[in-house]
Amino acid sequence: MWYDANVVLLQSTLVNLLLALSLQIPLRSGVFSFVGIGSYGVGAYTTAIGIARYGHGALPAIAEGMLAAGGLGLALALLLQRLSGLYMAMASIAYVGILTVLAQNGGTLTGGAEGLYGVVADLGMAEIVSIVVIVVALAALSERGRLKRHIEAVRDDPELASAMGINVRRVRFVSTVAASMVGALAGGINAVLLTSVSPADFGFHLSILALTMIVVGGAQSWLGALVGAVIFTWLPIALQSVGDGKTIVYGALVAVVAVLAPRGLVGLAIATHRSVRSRLRNGTTAPSSPAREVPPAPIEIGRL
Repeated sequence: MWYDANVVLLQSTLVNLLLALSLQIPLRSGVFSFVGIGSYGVGAYTTAIGIARYGHGALPAIAEGMLAAGGLGLALALLLQRLSGLYMAMASIAYVGILTVLAQNGGTLTGGAEGLYGVVADLGMAEIVSIVVIVVALAALSERGRLKRHIEAVRDDPELASAMGINVRRVRFVSTVAASMVGALAGGINAVLLTSVSPADFGFHLSILALTMIVVGGAQSWLGALVGAVIFTWLPIALQSVGDGKTIVYGALVAVVAVLAPRGLVGLAIATHRSVRSRLRNGTTAPSSPAREVPPAPIEIGRL
């Protein structure tokens, strides 16, 4: 009975997890880009058009959206390869804005400002969970072993990484394309779940949501994206009685986490766990407060 009553929230959690990963994947390689948010719209509209206009099935239409977004992501990466840091972020936000305008003025193809309706196709919870598990497994593999060390080297010191023989441009191109495809996957699944899509479904507010999720959960691992997705999917339900005051709660939560846990809640939990293990190893049994995480050194984001 609990599952039946909360299945929509569970589906939204999985979609938000993919959305957060679309921002976290390039950020791990030192690319501050919202290209995944624009790809969310590309995936949603391509899926909706494939289903509503041409009668495609859910999975083929979602795959078409991922391919279209991946191609656009690669073209954008080539076009903006000389930008970095906030300039890259602003350029990718402009990309989101351009896609929103195109969707609003797409005529009968996109449905204009009202969007497309009748996006009806079979996509069960088991299929959604399987897709998300595959994406999370691939993200987790990139956080282990040699690949993890390469990504961290590219993020922390691209010049040194290049001197060590790591192809910095390739790593960042792959992360951008991967983020584009994951964002399109989230948009395609959401379009099928809502049976509609409109320009209001993606834009700047979606960029803020994705950024907030990884700031609170943690930007260095898929687990942080999951924690952020769970919090910001279920927290609005818990704060329904607060009304407009929930905005204050959101702001306070983000501010507290940013100050006390710069690496997010997952980073704070890892730091606390390591501190406790170190104390136990050294024979210290006196109770102590959780360790306050030391803010990470500034990350120099090199060229894409």
